[in-house]
Amino acid sequence: MSSYVTKKTPGDTAWFTRDRFGMFIHWGLYAMPARHEWIKTREMISEEHYDKYFKYFNPDLYDARDWARQAKAAGMKYAVFTTKHHEGFCMWDSAYTDYKCTNTPAGRDLVREYVDAFRAEGLRVGFYYSLIDWHHPEFPIDMLHPRREDADAYEQSKDRDVKKYAEYMRNQVTELLTNYGKIDILWFDFSYSGDKGKGDKSWMKGKGKDDWESEKLIALARELQPGVIIDNRTEIEQDIFTPEQFQPVEWVRHKETGELVNWEACQTFSGSWGYYRDEQTWKSPEMLIRMLVNTVAIGGNLLMNVGPTSRGYLDYRAEEALKVYADWMKYHSRAIYGCTQAEPEFTAPADCRFTQSADGKRLYIHLFAYPFAHLQIPGLGGKVDYAQFLNDGSELRFSDGKLEHFGEALPEQENLLVIYLPPVKPNTIVPVIELFLK
Repeated sequence: MSSYVTKKTPGDTAWFTRDRFGMFIHWGLYAMPARHEWIKTREMISEEHYDKYFKYFNPDLYDARDWARQAKAAGMKYAVFTTKHHEGFCMWDSAYTDYKCTNTPAGRDLVREYVDAFRAEGLRVGFYYSLIDWHHPEFPIDMLHPRREDADAYEQSKDRDVKKYAEYMRNQVTELLTNYGKIDILWFDFSYSGDKGKGDKSWMKGKGKDDWESEKLIALARELQPGVIIDNRTEIEQDIFTPEQFQPVEWVRHKETGELVNWEACQTFSGSWGYYRDEQTWKSPEMLIRMLVNTVAIGGNLLMNVGPTSRGYLDYRAEEALKVYADWMKYHSRAIYGCTQAEPEFTAPADCRFTQSADGKRLYIHLFAYPFAHLQIPGLGGKVDYAQFLNDGSELRFSDGKLEHFGEALPEQENLLVIYLPPVKPNTIVPVIELFLK
């Protein structure tokens, strides 16, 4: 059994740390300008102009079943869908606002279709819900708000009551957690209470747990969905830590106690979360696979994002990226699901990563660079019962303690494992060797 113990959490994360790989879905009105999901505040777009997107939002090609099938084929086991992003637009038929998809040409509950489709494919469902809302009349203007540079911003904001907004959030979260069956993840985003305005904008304040009334919000969620997993972005620590747009190089630890924590790297196929038509920094197939392997190799999950178009389909670049995962996971998922960081006694050779099954019986060697003729691994000599390529289950010869070279034995090295490799790399981006340990 794995010797790694993580900090105890309110929710049961057993399935989460087993499944390892999920799909993030960022979708909203911002798919129409197609220039980043923060466009409303980046370009300080007026309500009048942004209402054009509301007026014409019509995802006529939205087929949640197609999304779900692609996610499943890619090896993803769960998904997190943006029910409301910072723009405040709601993707379900909320009773607490008119700013929702059912009042657009879409005319239907887009969250419902997502939930039904992903459940039908056997995937767990999660909801992203923005704590920020640039549309709500009671959300005070701050340094991130699209109206921050308005001449009368202070006058607009001074009578806004964030407590009324916090109540609005609880009402909406109640809808989401009561009308759609069992919800596996609740992904709140995000707090910034340490941020304050400067100079004549000093009245602008960031927002955090006191503004969100996070204790009430989380207590409500736990009451309605006792089994739900919640992230830590309300400024109240919960079940999972969520490093964003960077890859940790070691297992994430609690800043104060140093304990290992459950964590999930949330990443994008390109440089944007929402659909960005002209964005060009799409990750290579090698990088996509290595990000997944690197994450699991240090005890984490990977949540990879798609940003659907405003017409509701995944564009060709997103589909190609999902296909990269589908092709690799078809033969290598055993090195991801139910796996974690290898025991500390095992040290991966150069250009390799280890993952190990939770029961400790199987060790996986991910070859980022394919070595010539053989792979030498100190510390594993005498510990391996059988070795094979994972992609096709073909046997790999190995020896303990010495490297046989051109018929001659080089000096023995204690506890050395030598695996003999064919000259041609298997036809896969990252080959994986499966070791069955004694």
